[in-house]
Amino acid sequence: MLKEFKEFAMRGNVVDMAVGIIIGAAFGKIVTSLVNDMIMPPIGLLLGNADFSHLFVSLSGDYATIAAAEEAGAPIVKYGMFTNTVLDFLIVVFAIFLVIRAMNRLQRRKIEAPAAPPAPSVQEKLLVEIRDVLRAQQSR
Repeated sequence: MLKEFKEFAMRGNVVDMAVGIIIGAAFGKIVTSLVNDMIMPPIGLLLGNADFSHLFVSLSGDYATIAAAEEAGAPIVKYGMFTNTVLDFLIVVFAIFLVIRAMNRLQRRKIEAPAAPPAPSVQEKLLVEIRDVLRAQQSR
């Protein structure tokens, strides 16, 4: 069983998947930093420093802040945090869309570049010569 597991774990696609997951996690940190540190501040400025994280509904009692409701042990719905998370998600998805779109355009340009026709093989050259000789004989 250990031998089978080792064979499974060392397959190319499993190793590739592991590398992809590790790179994805690292990329996730980069994207999170990009969103939180680079994109959200200007958007917050445009929206008048909008921060929805303090918005909540207490299901029992009236509390001024989320911290006060949590300290009292009251059940709360943090819809503001959810709104922030959804906005972050939409921004990340849009940023990834732009990156993938740019990559697709680069690939299309690479594919669309006309390739030089391959040089004719020896057989093709001989066939062209034979054709030309036959045409010359027919035209006489």
